[in-house]
Amino acid sequence: MEPAKTLELAVKAADEKKAEHIVALDMKEISLIADYFVIGHGNSSKQVQSIAQEIKKKAQAEGFDVKRLEGFEEAKWVLIDLGDVIVHIFHKDERHYYNLEKLWGDARQIELQSVLS
Repeated sequence: MEPAKTLELAVKAADEKKAEHIVALDMKEISLIADYFVIGHGNSSKQVQSIAQEIKKKAQAEGFDVKRLEGFEEAKWVLIDLGDVIVHIFHKDERHYYNLEKLWGDARQIELQSVLS
């Protein structure tokens, strides 16, 4: 699947589980790791786990092999590696601490209204 479709799948799955302040960063010109980062957060450990499970479930249903899922048990920062798209789901407090949006401030933010409508 092309990276833009993977991005859409991840964003929609996170939104379905009420992830807050979902941001997508275009990493193509900045990093060799992935084309896109998706960042969002939940307000509790259970919600963080629920968001991560939904993304994994939807990705596998579309035939993706989820390359890595890290941090699930602690549910403070869950990383889901979908190849060209890396998803970061934080607990609200951890998101502010790590502030990936600032760390990757050179990355262009992608408008998500069209993805979520």
